[in-house]
Amino acid sequence: MKKEGRYMCSDYMNQAAKMEGELKNWRRTLHQMPELGLSLSNTSAYIAKELDKMGIAYRILDKGAGILGEIGGNGATILLRSDMDGLPIREESGEEFASVNGNMHACGHDMHAAILLGAAKMLKEQEASLQGKVLLLFQSGEEPLEGAIEAVKQGVVDSVQAAFAMHVASQLPTGVLIYGEHPMSSSTNFEITFQGKGGHGSMPEYCIDPIHAGVHAYLAFEELIARECAGSDEVVLTIGSFQAGSAPNIIPDKAVMQGTLRTFDREKKEYILGRIHEMLDGIDKMCRVSHTFRILSSVDDVVCDKELNGQCAASIRKLSDKLVIKELFHVMGSEDFAAISQKVPSSYFGLGAAVDVPEKCYGQHNPRVRFNEACLPVGAAAYAQVAADYLERESQAGEKKA
Repeated sequence: MKKEGRYMCSDYMNQAAKMEGELKNWRRTLHQMPELGLSLSNTSAYIAKELDKMGIAYRILDKGAGILGEIGGNGATILLRSDMDGLPIREESGEEFASVNGNMHACGHDMHAAILLGAAKMLKEQEASLQGKVLLLFQSGEEPLEGAIEAVKQGVVDSVQAAFAMHVASQLPTGVLIYGEHPMSSSTNFEITFQGKGGHGSMPEYCIDPIHAGVHAYLAFEELIARECAGSDEVVLTIGSFQAGSAPNIIPDKAVMQGTLRTFDREKKEYILGRIHEMLDGIDKMCRVSHTFRILSSVDDVVCDKELNGQCAASIRKLSDKLVIKELFHVMGSEDFAAISQKVPSSYFGLGAAVDVPEKCYGQHNPRVRFNEACLPVGAAAYAQVAADYLERESQAGEKKA
């Protein structure tokens, strides 16, 4: 039976709107303490302190994977996940609360953590009426694609029937939410080291130039995508770092390049990685170098459950008739939430967070990026509504079977 006392539909939106000042305070505090990877000691301590204030039970995950809170009791279990790590970027946003520690929340994970705190507070206040259990995952290490994988290894999703997550989008209008069955691509980040023989730049005949090899590899990879992948394959291969040498008149001993491969097709991914190895072997012979190839991180594409997507969209539509919800989320960005979506039925939404001044609207991972805090109540209400509605549906489905 339906329990009395829980918020009705848009009440979550009304409650979240009243919390706007608190949501901003959480976000701005977190924004000023960005930490990296799985080492989020200050961030985790702050989240834990706020959960203590709310009376929410939690446990600290091993290996820095994050914090797992718990609300509710018997019945189905849904996981709400927000990441909370930053990036090694020096902030240039101009915000009065900008970070000054050399790191930056340039992807909006401070927004995510604040949003989940808001949802947690609302759900805790209605805990007696929840028809199941809500797990709250404040996750570390999303940027290096490590945190969700580690959380899954620690059994976070073992008792979960569904998972829901969102990501703010700095160039999507505030008030717009998007979703899709395949919202984010896989990601394989790699490093190639070319070992040559250094020497004086005036005598290349006595040297083996690793830069020469790296340039050939770069061009070969461009040709690989242009000539061995169809335009419809949805494949991106980017070299984002090429480090070699320290002076204009010295041929270095080695050159190191790092890159990322993105695709939605596992067979295509394996084919391209195989071709990269073949090309590197040929470049070794042609340029007289040797190479080592190392995978830095790898995660599958995010796969969402179609039925759950529809249910989550319906729940979010209850919040306000002013929200625009579209099924068009499909980008080449990656997300380690994929590790969760590969284990349990999941839904993943993009939350519009563009600032109101177009010329000040930058993409994520840019040192000048800013986010519109008007999306914070929307995000918090969306998390709470999705969780409450899911548990209610599962409870009613169980009663019908009984």
